[in-house]
Amino acid sequence: MRRALLSVTDKQGIAEFAAGLEKAGFSLLSTGGTQRVIAAAGVTVQEVADYTGFPEMMDGRVKTLHPKVHGGLLARRDDEAHVAAMGEHGIDAIDLLCVNLYRFRETVAKAGIGRQDIVENIDIGGPAMIRSGAKNHANVAVVVDPNDYPEILRLLSENDGQLPKDFLRKLAAKAYAHTAAYDSAIAQWFDRERREMPDEPFFASNVAMAGEKVSDLRYGENPHQRAAYYTVGEQAATLAGAKLLGGKALSYNNILDADAAMQLAFEFDRTSCVIVKHNNPCGTAVADDLPRAYELALSGDPVSAFGGILATNGTFDAKTAAAVVATGTFLEVVIAPTIEPEAIAELQKAKWGKNVRILELGGKPDKSTDRFVMRQVSGGFLLQTADIPPEAPKQDLATKRQPTDAEQQALAFAWLCCKHVKSNAIVLARTADDGACFIAGVGAGQMSRVDSAKLAVDKAGDQSLGSVVASDAFFPFADGLIVCAEAGATAVIQPGGSIRDAEIVAAAEEHGMAMWMTGQRHFRH
Repeated sequence: MRRALLSVTDKQGIAEFAAGLEKAGFSLLSTGGTQRVIAAAGVTVQEVADYTGFPEMMDGRVKTLHPKVHGGLLARRDDEAHVAAMGEHGIDAIDLLCVNLYRFRETVAKAGIGRQDIVENIDIGGPAMIRSGAKNHANVAVVVDPNDYPEILRLLSENDGQLPKDFLRKLAAKAYAHTAAYDSAIAQWFDRERREMPDEPFFASNVAMAGEKVSDLRYGENPHQRAAYYTVGEQAATLAGAKLLGGKALSYNNILDADAAMQLAFEFDRTSCVIVKHNNPCGTAVADDLPRAYELALSGDPVSAFGGILATNGTFDAKTAAAVVATGTFLEVVIAPTIEPEAIAELQKAKWGKNVRILELGGKPDKSTDRFVMRQVSGGFLLQTADIPPEAPKQDLATKRQPTDAEQQALAFAWLCCKHVKSNAIVLARTADDGACFIAGVGAGQMSRVDSAKLAVDKAGDQSLGSVVASDAFFPFADGLIVCAEAGATAVIQPGGSIRDAEIVAAAEEHGMAMWMTGQRHFRH
């Protein structure tokens, strides 16, 4: 009789799977809690300790680490010496292994969890068995995903109790990816600890990262490119973990733009609305309520906003949805921490309403300063921490004139916005009479700062008059500043640090502008 060993942390569907295996002619081995669940379902199952003749010990740390288990998994059935060794030592072949692992990520994410509890949730026996069985995949089916149970039972039924060789290879590939992801999570946890040790480099000599597929995508940035969407398993509210409450499936470009929009939306403490197009904010505002924030965000560039992505840091409600529909501005995606059901119904009144992707984050994302950002390059990748400075920007006054209260509000707002605009970045912003702040014009991704300034002024039009200017890096020459000043900008915020700072300050003074220097730069390539 063929034999299967089942030992799972996730008990979802395990009793039914065990019953199906028994029906397919397998005798069953199991451990601890899994054995009790299977036996309670009326399925005959032998405890591993009874099979090995060796009891579980050390609080379960040692139970499947035994030659009768690993010999049964690793033995090649077509090798006479292997078969003879099995006979000599009373080892039965194990033809199917069903294992999933201790919940390490979930344990780490628990509030107040102690280090010892985390260490105890590092699975040893499970990964060891998975690797043994997957190495011998020509003879052993290794099952790590409960979603595969129905297909396995179907194939066993259709193939006289056997599984096709190609399917065994597919299971082995999934098994090794499963243990790699598990080890990656453990390595990352240890690495966070290591970084706190004295004299340790911030970045390790080797890094381990793994992703779990969320979905295949229709295509990538362009129709001839293939693409898929992965999560790295973070527990906090993230884009990859958001719920799609309505609309079509997300595209590759939707995901990139939605991430850009939500990253900016959560920069603000006040209620914010961000509209992104092609990875740049074309409109952003903060106000006392969301409909007002949407109104002002849209006013920044209503032409570019058509077909854009809208993100907010608060609840997306029916009143805001009605305001969106009333403007006639088509949106590809709406993303928010929470979304009222009435808002979904309101959006669907628009002719495009049934297609708009509605994403609910389920909370506000973590703004951890040690979050990594990875960029692939030819033959490797770059790793950096997120652009979250450990200290607030300076407000060093470089000019004789101090900015007014309204200008100060607009400068602080514009500074956060320009951080999320592709370099070279120039942002013109204004403060409304009710204290709301909004983007008037954006110059993004130009090769020279003066061209970004010209673009921002052109986008702002009449709203340049009385606006403030934010620049993500210093002005190398006075020309970009002068373009904004001549269009009516009255104050500027920039990092400073140019060899021509004196010239830049003199130009600001000449045009009656106030200037803050932050000592921080926010390049975004």
